[in-house]
Amino acid sequence: MSLIVPSGMSRRHFLSHLAGSGAAATAAAHADELKRSRKSAILLWMSGGPSTMDIWDLKPGASTGGPFQPIGTAGDVQICEHMPLTAKVMDKLAIVRSMSTREADHDRGRYYMHTGYVPNPNIEYPSYGSVISHELIDQRPNLEIPPFISVGGGSEGPGFLGMAWAPFVVNSNGQVRNLEMNLDEKRLMQRMAALDLIEKGFISQNRGSAADDHMKILKKTLNLMTSQQMEAFKVTKEPQEVQDRYGTDGFGRGCLMARRLVEAGVPFVEVDYGGWDNHNNIFPTLKDTKLPVIDQAMSALVEDLDQRGLLADTAIIWMGEFSRTPRINGDSGRDHWARSWSVVLGGAGMKGGIAVGETSADGTSVETEPYTSQDVMATVCKALGISLETTFTSKSGRPMKIANSGKVIKELFA
Repeated sequence: MSLIVPSGMSRRHFLSHLAGSGAAATAAAHADELKRSRKSAILLWMSGGPSTMDIWDLKPGASTGGPFQPIGTAGDVQICEHMPLTAKVMDKLAIVRSMSTREADHDRGRYYMHTGYVPNPNIEYPSYGSVISHELIDQRPNLEIPPFISVGGGSEGPGFLGMAWAPFVVNSNGQVRNLEMNLDEKRLMQRMAALDLIEKGFISQNRGSAADDHMKILKKTLNLMTSQQMEAFKVTKEPQEVQDRYGTDGFGRGCLMARRLVEAGVPFVEVDYGGWDNHNNIFPTLKDTKLPVIDQAMSALVEDLDQRGLLADTAIIWMGEFSRTPRINGDSGRDHWARSWSVVLGGAGMKGGIAVGETSADGTSVETEPYTSQDVMATVCKALGISLETTFTSKSGRPMKIANSGKVIKELFA
């Protein structure tokens, strides 16, 4: 479909043609039914590798344990004393304490925990966000904004699924990278028409799928710039008391935006909160800076989703690329550690208030069945109603099973 607006055609008429795919033909009753049953996921990504034994799996009295003490929660688990607000909603969250992975390098660990695969120079694997949004998009016949949105960071890419499933990156104020939102209507249409001519030229030369993928992105961009659903990015539209409950820092605003986006129909939102590479001075950093921020925002997100009836259909994943060493180094910090650590899961029908698996008394090893990135993804897919028999085909023709054939963490569905 051409992006050149014919003479005499109104912008509204033009946009209706542009947006008119399966959405326009979908009956309103069917759309309402899909809206009631649609699933979503929110990944709270802790970039840098948080020390989970100082947050979710404390070891009081052990030489490796550090100064923090555990406190009781609304569930049958204990967590760090500096997470009192999250303690009140732990009946809705579960801690998987027996994570055991191998990638203790930041880039490799980030890629692995986002895709379920170790980096491979011969193939680009899609991230969780790309896979999940790809599988859930049919539940959103009227979605005009991108199905995979990353707040505050770039996430990982769509791999062989193609650029249509790439993360759409915004900052915590809802500003979109490299997207000019202040053009007047005439200039906007002129620019889109010019781009359309360029794109069609590339596509006609049979230069592969990249130009065609880019054309799809171009169309989505126009929809995005003119859609009322863009209001979901505007967290300042919320009552001040709601903004204050989440926190007015970047992560708090990002979590509030994630709730608004899920409410608007976005199937996958990632919120990035970095600064966890604490090789020195870790305990004051956690106590005074990092833990208060995640405690306020994460607890508000869980509480808000629950009160709005969204938690039952929204999976929450809290994790980083790995954890940090049980041994405290000479700089009063902890180094990279992937052998024994924790992630947190909740919502979408997963059982809350429990800890799955356990580590040794000093936190140096997993004492129960170990779990991996693939297992976390398989578990989230099950919670979202995505078949684990789903198989993709890479650009080289290789069949790729969803979640890299990971196993479901059964305790979360008991």
